[in-house]
Amino acid sequence: MDARTATAPGVQPLDPAAWLRRDSAFAAQMAVRDGLITGERRAEVVQQADWGLPAARELLETVLAAIAADPGYTRSGDRVTRPDGAEIDLTANGPLATIGRLVQEDFLVLERREEEAEHHLGGGVLCFPSRWSLQEKMRRGLLAIHEPVSFYEETLSRRVQRFFDAIRPGRPLWRANWVLHTYPELFQPISKANRQRNFDQPDLWLRVERQTLSRLPETGAVVFTVKTDVAHLSSLSAEEGSVMMAAFRALPAAEYDYKGGDRMLARLVETFPEGAVRENA
Repeated sequence: MDARTATAPGVQPLDPAAWLRRDSAFAAQMAVRDGLITGERRAEVVQQADWGLPAARELLETVLAAIAADPGYTRSGDRVTRPDGAEIDLTANGPLATIGRLVQEDFLVLERREEEAEHHLGGGVLCFPSRWSLQEKMRRGLLAIHEPVSFYEETLSRRVQRFFDAIRPGRPLWRANWVLHTYPELFQPISKANRQRNFDQPDLWLRVERQTLSRLPETGAVVFTVKTDVAHLSSLSAEEGSVMMAAFRALPAAEYDYKGGDRMLARLVETFPEGAVRENA
């Protein structure tokens, strides 16, 4: 709905005080995160390279400083009580697992070492993947990470690397991303070997990611955060549906296909027929 962020990459300056967000879905999302991080699927959602550990430790201290400004959190020594009442032991797990149990955002930590031409993924906590695997992306560079996105190398890779290189401590950036899914689950991992979507499901869900980019002052690592929200498509107003269809039609061909193409557009027309009529009038 906002022209500033409607076209990729749509990056905007961010007030450092607004880096992390807590909303009404906090308790429900944190329950999912706790189960993933402390359960059998931990290796799928928490990954750490040895060379990325200093940055992960710095990130934990940064997150603790940020949530200290939120009156919903309280801290006593090495224990933090979340707004939903859960108590987190800061020493019980590694830094990324601890971060993942403190806030709703997912975190990816990327570093560009001297011998490298681009940033590489040195660690992450990713409880809410949107059809990709953290394990498959670990230690890989930005270009390899975005390999499934057919239009990334041609249209976005150089701009994204420039953004990564230009980020300065204390001056974070943000952007928004959206995609339509046929399932509402927040945890949607998938291997690159199987990325076909089932468009025959009866419902469509709008999945929006609020993404931020910032640089840690000591290690120089770039932190990429993702705050995910999901809503049934029927919850959108007619105006929002009309704008979405117009935006979908205007996508470059490769991105149009990536987001579902003609089959997804047909589903949108079914959901918002009045919007489709106005567009074609």
